[in-house]
Amino acid sequence: MPIRQFQAQRMHAPRDFQAIANQPICVEIGAGKGKHALLFSASNPDKQLIAVERTREKFVAMQKQHGIEGQNNLQPIHADALPWVVHALFPAQVQQFFILYPNPEPHNPAQRWLNMPFFEFLLSRLEVGGTITLASNIPEYIAEAQQQLIDVWKLPFVKEVIAPDSARTHFEIKYLERGELCQQLIITKPASYSTRFDDFQPLQGQTTPAMNIEA
Repeated sequence: MPIRQFQAQRMHAPRDFQAIANQPICVEIGAGKGKHALLFSASNPDKQLIAVERTREKFVAMQKQHGIEGQNNLQPIHADALPWVVHALFPAQVQQFFILYPNPEPHNPAQRWLNMPFFEFLLSRLEVGGTITLASNIPEYIAEAQQQLIDVWKLPFVKEVIAPDSARTHFEIKYLERGELCQQLIITKPASYSTRFDDFQPLQGQTTPAMNIEA
């Protein structure tokens, strides 16, 4: 399906926004209660992970568990991911994005990650050779995303079946225990890849007059 251009300059900063340093990081979008974020940061002490979660209840649970475990390379963020990414991240800053079991948006396909204009902006924040891991228990979701990668985004990817004993997120555990097929796409940004946002610098908390945004 055709993709409109994302209007990054129209994004309002999240409430209580705080800027971050321009250094290599990994980002998990929709981190939930933080199971994957805590596992990843504990097993990758050399990497800095920012885990973004919009739902307050889940964010508080992640924050509480992080306080217990205390990984100093993990930073939980309570925000909507789209405006946070626009206002916080620098071009080619991110080593890895994780989008694990996102809302499949059954009634609004245009809001699925690879159908959104925002996905182009997300790619501009990814370093050359960096990856995006997209996981789902819905075969149709993965199949559609795979086709978008081929037809629209023109990006290399690997499609994998997730092992039955994997336990990265609470959703993943539940789905695998039910015997559902869980799959992931690992998308790589090649050296030759360019977007219309490669020179777009973060807004760092700036806001514009209120207007309706079509993501």
